[in-house]
Amino acid sequence: MGIVETFGHGGDLLTAAQRFGVPPGDFLDYSANINPLGMPVSVKEILLASLSAVVRYPDPGHRSFRKALSLSLGIAEEWLLPANGAAEAMALAILGLQPQTVGVVYPCFSEYAQLSKQFGSSVIGCYGQEENGYKPDRGELYTLFDQADLVFVGSPNNPTGILYQPEELLQMARWTDETDTWLIVDEAFLDFVEEKRQFTLASQLEQFPRVILMRSMTKMYAIPGLRLGYAIAHPDVIRRMSQKQVSWSVNSLALLAGELCLQETEYENRTRTLVANERAYLSEIIGQELGWKVWPGEANFLLLRSPENLTAEQLQARLGRKRVLIRSCAMYPGLTDRDVRIAVRSREENERLIAALREVNAEGSGQL
Repeated sequence: MGIVETFGHGGDLLTAAQRFGVPPGDFLDYSANINPLGMPVSVKEILLASLSAVVRYPDPGHRSFRKALSLSLGIAEEWLLPANGAAEAMALAILGLQPQTVGVVYPCFSEYAQLSKQFGSSVIGCYGQEENGYKPDRGELYTLFDQADLVFVGSPNNPTGILYQPEELLQMARWTDETDTWLIVDEAFLDFVEEKRQFTLASQLEQFPRVILMRSMTKMYAIPGLRLGYAIAHPDVIRRMSQKQVSWSVNSLALLAGELCLQETEYENRTRTLVANERAYLSEIIGQELGWKVWPGEANFLLLRSPENLTAEQLQARLGRKRVLIRSCAMYPGLTDRDVRIAVRSREENERLIAALREVNAEGSGQL
């Protein structure tokens, strides 16, 4: 039948509809990692009330949003660059810094390698160790820094959900000077991590001017269609990136929504509580009752390994016919053909997912 991820990402409901004969809107989508609470009410209201903004060009300098972001983070505006999602920020870093060789730690977000190759860089990698949550051996990671001009690291990493510890991030930051290498830390899912464990180098970038942080606002605030993210880096780096940014790449509605999202602290707290509780619930049922391997991620998704008699493609097909869409991770370098990723959603939705997984477990290997 083939995989659903023809474009390399989850959330492709149109392809899934074609594969499984299910209307796109009828899927329970566990393939994309979006806040289960949905868009904040205040954001929805301002979007509906501000549709007239689309008849005007957005501010190419993102000034109002950038100021609000600066006040929210306690970081000067010249250290910030709003972008059309974190993916655009990554692209701007590659275009602005022009690394010949980019290093990645497999398994990881596919855009690191895809964007690097798209803009003329060669890609090298090292592999995380399964027994260590797919974190790499320290020596192999240092070799990657020594050989690459720029290294991408996800914290929490996608698709494993594993978070790097403060000393691990600091060690990588110190290596940037020693090896003359840029480090991009992708923090797209950091908002979902328990606040006291949100390890970041944001307050230490003056000490480490070769470190760049990437963040997304689309996942926490459930606005992936608007595309909004930003980079945090030394002003010299921000200038190099902004010189490569197409004018008006961040639309008016995204900028308006972003300002309001920054005020949603109660919503963020509710989200983290919900995600932590439901992640633990899913891990217990799938890991203990069903007996599948579950990695202890800290984001709003979980990496699973299906039983030996069931590949990721088979599992995706069976669940797809039950109107549940999951993310196959079989194409991730470093993972196996039985690895899948599921989002963490509400209790009602999670119970539907578990019911479908129980049916699959009961069906055995069988046929696609």
